[in-house]
Amino acid sequence: MKKILYLLLLAPVLAFASEGGVPLDKAPINPYDNPSLQRGAKVFVNYCLSCHSAAYMRYNRLQDIGLSEGQIKDNLLFASDKVGETMTISMDKKDAKQWFGATPPDLTVVARSRSPDWLYTYLRGFYRDDTRPTGWNNTAFDKVGMPHVLYELQGEQVLHTEEHTDAHGEKHEVHKLELVKPGKLSKPEYDAMVGDLVNYLAYMGEPAKTTRMQLGIYVLLFLSVFFVVAYYLKKEFWKDIH
Repeated sequence: MKKILYLLLLAPVLAFASEGGVPLDKAPINPYDNPSLQRGAKVFVNYCLSCHSAAYMRYNRLQDIGLSEGQIKDNLLFASDKVGETMTISMDKKDAKQWFGATPPDLTVVARSRSPDWLYTYLRGFYRDDTRPTGWNNTAFDKVGMPHVLYELQGEQVLHTEEHTDAHGEKHEVHKLELVKPGKLSKPEYDAMVGDLVNYLAYMGEPAKTTRMQLGIYVLLFLSVFFVVAYYLKKEFWKDIH
């Protein structure tokens, strides 16, 4: 029984290790930062929604992050006709599989399945690799099939592998990315843009999270007040016995 419990506890660690165990950078997630979420939604619609759908997210949910129906129609509604529709794409699945080798996954809950930190590291980890069909590879997702759609903004990186010896005399390979061709954005600007995109992807995975958290606070406050009332009511009922 102890061995089974031990293996269950190790399961997330083993799953992480199976993906390469890449050190992940901390994503700047703030579900209360509406300007960041709005910028992230813009990046998602312009760069991701052409191939990846978000079939469980409706455009009108963007009103929850401070956008009006008119702003959504004028700036974000490119793949649909009505604000109440879901974020689907017109690309045929068979064509997508033929072009990319696999159908691009739906991104509605990708931040919950992969984690925001993984996405933040992944979107900043593309580098040139002539052995790949697309010409790109990724430090967080080795032999990735997706091309680097943001390369014009980030630029082109190459991967350098160095061999380091630790204090115990063991040799380890250290991978470093070098920007060899600058993009339209500087590194801080690109990292900030990716941070906004990942922040939006995290929001899209659970749009009601902030409402749920606020409601939870109100419930706890109510229970705290009710506990005091119940305590003194109990004392009043039992005072003759005690």
